[in-house]
Amino acid sequence: MAGGSSGVSFLGVVLLAAILLQTVAVTVTVLYFTNVLNTMKETFARSSVSCLTRADLREGYVRSSTEGRGDPCWQVTQQLHTLIEKSLSQRYQREISSAVRGEVSRVLPSLVMEDRAPSRPNVAAHVTGSLAPKVEREGGGSPGWRVQGQKISWWEGHKGLAFLQDVRLVDGELVMSRPGLYYIYAQTYFRHTHREEGEEEEEREQRGRPMLQYVYKKVSSYPVPILLMKTSQTSCWSRDSQFSLHSAHQGGLFPLAAGDRLLVTVSNASAIDMDERSSFFGAFLVS
Repeated sequence: MAGGSSGVSFLGVVLLAAILLQTVAVTVTVLYFTNVLNTMKETFARSSVSCLTRADLREGYVRSSTEGRGDPCWQVTQQLHTLIEKSLSQRYQREISSAVRGEVSRVLPSLVMEDRAPSRPNVAAHVTGSLAPKVEREGGGSPGWRVQGQKISWWEGHKGLAFLQDVRLVDGELVMSRPGLYYIYAQTYFRHTHREEGEEEEEREQRGRPMLQYVYKKVSSYPVPILLMKTSQTSCWSRDSQFSLHSAHQGGLFPLAAGDRLLVTVSNASAIDMDERSSFFGAFLVS
């Protein structure tokens, strides 16, 4: 029994000694490689500084990549030049951008305010007068609507100065695609042509009538168009001139829903001068 106990003790001592030797070996190995890495870092740092102190940076930068590809000093100077160039470029871009923006804001502050303003959906329409047959112009009314005046249904939406942007033009009505607060405007020119041979009864009646313009809104939830704006003018037409031209203009802000329609009516559609610069109608989204 004594011999067996002593044998177990001997094996334990041998195992412990092996573990200690392995631990010492690992520790020595780690210390050795750590020392080697530190030595390499110091050597590389000293060599990099040496390259910078000995090398002509401008000459090293100009050298071709094929000549300097195997030279460590050339590689160090090349990387340094690239880093400096990138840093200076970014700095100058920021400084120039801020300087230009400051100058633009001083001269044209509205442009900078537009850049900072939150983006809005670009919804707008501007329709203009177009030449239409007299029969079509005289038939521009619909008594069943219970609206005042005669509807102008021959607006132009694409040619000349007219445009439609996210808005549809259907039978002379602007159809809104998005809800929001809109600025709505309309202008019509009344052109009265004088007769060469004496003034007849009908002409005398026309001279005393006011020129009226209405802007209506049609919504799906209400059967009758809603009057938004109305303007009127009574002018004295001179008998000495060949014709008289008088304008009616109005505009205002109104909330609209998607699918709402806008239309213009006048007191006498046949007397409207439908030149695109004289008679027009439009709306644009404000917010």
